[in-house]
Amino acid sequence: MANAASTRAGDPSPGDGYVQSFARGLEVIRSFSAAAPQQTLSEVAARTGLSRAGARRILLTLQALGYVTTDGKLFSLSPRILDLGFAYLSSMPIWNLAEPVMESLAGQLRESCSAAVLDGSDIIYVLRVSTHKIMSIGLGVGSRLPAFCTSMGRVLLAALPEDELERRLLASERTPRTRHTVTDMALLTRRVAQARRQGWCLVDQELEEGLISMAAPIIGRNGRTVAALNVSGQAMRTKATQMQHTMLPQLLVAAQTISGLLLAQRA
Repeated sequence: MANAASTRAGDPSPGDGYVQSFARGLEVIRSFSAAAPQQTLSEVAARTGLSRAGARRILLTLQALGYVTTDGKLFSLSPRILDLGFAYLSSMPIWNLAEPVMESLAGQLRESCSAAVLDGSDIIYVLRVSTHKIMSIGLGVGSRLPAFCTSMGRVLLAALPEDELERRLLASERTPRTRHTVTDMALLTRRVAQARRQGWCLVDQELEEGLISMAAPIIGRNGRTVAALNVSGQAMRTKATQMQHTMLPQLLVAAQTISGLLLAQRA
């Protein structure tokens, strides 16, 4: 059976610089999720495309290292797995610089504020200041959402070359999340181009009914977009035009402030 870690579109082919066993170990870790927090050996093997013997060796290795626990039948990730994610956060000074700015912005607007980076055709939340729950799903550091229908996703996609943008949009499932979700490639490309021209993006109820979000780019020392910053609100409380009028200026100032802090850093 072909292994999922080596057959996924866009993954590098095994070679001198590719450690397949390590890739398989990461695939096993990624097989756990909110939908599958606990799995049997057979379930892990099925989700990763590994043989039962291969999955067992990896699970036992992860258990020995403290990243997986088991009751003898069901396996689950241990809290130690957080070390892997926090290693990324602690190695990137941007998040230490961004957090107080985001807290101030959320306090001013009384709306949730988040930062995310692009990973494939998804965005991954790296910081979040939540004032109240505005989505039916819980969001936090590490949460993943499709880029094509989110304000931060479109801001991040806008920073890509045209051929790369097309590739990532084509790789997206582009499943409608609401009756407002834009899935047409041509229209999506225009929406991303609009975000590029104006330097910000507003998405009105495309990800979830009643949810409106605006995002702006965070620019790194190299002049390129390194992350996106957003604020989100509920349509029943604040209409899209009102949100743009009252909140966009503060959002842009916050994004520019974080970008300025990055620029002021020593190389």
